[in-house]
Amino acid sequence: MTDAPPFGLWERTLAYRYLRAKRKEGGVALVSIISFVGILLAVATLIIVMSVMNGFRTELVGRMLGFNGDAFVTGPAINGPGRPALLQRLRAIPGVTQVLPVVEAQALVQGPDQVSGAIVRGITAPDLKATTIVSGNVKTGSLNGFGDGDYGGDLILAGSRLGEQIGVKPGDSLTLISPNGADTAFGSAPNRKVYTVDGLFTVGMSEYDQSFIYMPLPQAQLFFGRGDTVDTIEVNIDNPDHIERIRPQIEQAAGPAAIVTDWRDRNKSYFNALEVERAVMRLILMLIVAIAVMNIISGLVMLVKNKGRDIAILRTMGASQGSILRVFFLCGVLIGTSATVVGLVLGSLFCIFIDPIQSLVEAITHRSLFSADTYFLSRIPARIDWSEVALVIFWSLLMSFIATLPPAWRASRLDPVEALRYE
Repeated sequence: MTDAPPFGLWERTLAYRYLRAKRKEGGVALVSIISFVGILLAVATLIIVMSVMNGFRTELVGRMLGFNGDAFVTGPAINGPGRPALLQRLRAIPGVTQVLPVVEAQALVQGPDQVSGAIVRGITAPDLKATTIVSGNVKTGSLNGFGDGDYGGDLILAGSRLGEQIGVKPGDSLTLISPNGADTAFGSAPNRKVYTVDGLFTVGMSEYDQSFIYMPLPQAQLFFGRGDTVDTIEVNIDNPDHIERIRPQIEQAAGPAAIVTDWRDRNKSYFNALEVERAVMRLILMLIVAIAVMNIISGLVMLVKNKGRDIAILRTMGASQGSILRVFFLCGVLIGTSATVVGLVLGSLFCIFIDPIQSLVEAITHRSLFSADTYFLSRIPARIDWSEVALVIFWSLLMSFIATLPPAWRASRLDPVEALRYE
């Protein structure tokens, strides 16, 4: 018998037969099933966890930057007669999509039910409408009257969770109390004023939905005693990842008297923590995949022991060591590959249908699995990164191949005389 090409017909046929164990070889079949299920669950878990973590990062970055801006200009240069020209220079920078002057301060909010703290952000009505993450998520009420009347009127926009907490809805009144009012001879006098809720917004992040109130810019300047000044100028760009390229142009347009920061400065520790957590979680789960793949070794060692007589007969008939190695290597590869493919399908389907799965489990258990108060977002996000999925598949297949080699090599080195001595 001459050597057949790699994974020839008879080698594939023999490998398939060995995997279909008989009743008396149930131990081998059981170990193979355990290996298959272990690899399947490990691959699916790795895909699901990494997709959820990618979804978290995408959702958080998108909502945080959409709500807060990409770059911030502060300092004395943003106030005074030169501010209109500064705004014009910033808007002329390629890649800049929005430039808005902002007044932002803390205040106490008193409603029918209770008193709560809030961050009041004053911007113009056109700028608020252009901030689509807010204006596009007004769930109740509207923005029709926002900014109308003297000093922008007394209509405000509040977060939905804040409205629920203090017990107000569109058309109701609430009282804002600020310790930073107008300056007097005796210092800063607290301000207290009643406003009407024009609408309630929901951006999907509990921190913002529970803490923020939008007020017309002239009204905010009046209420907080800012005069004609603003606290900062927010700059939004078309792609936040390009901030490193656009920031020098913003600094040049703002001038030496301005201080320019960006979203990386304000959230550096937070995003670094996310990246470290993501890297560590990936490493742990890849080790779990490797551990699950090690079960292939147990199954193949038992298979080689049970098939010692068959191996000896094949060798005496002329089968080469390479052929025997390929037969048992193919047995392990079939287990690892099939489990990896099924794990890929299962993990991908779970991520695609994660919202219906969450709703179904919550309906069955009558409990919220993902509370916005605890987890910062109102739903479980999942974003499949196919390049990362490819890395998972490569790792699982690589470990399957490596785990298969030792028992397959042992089978190929089996001495036919020793194997048949006691038969």
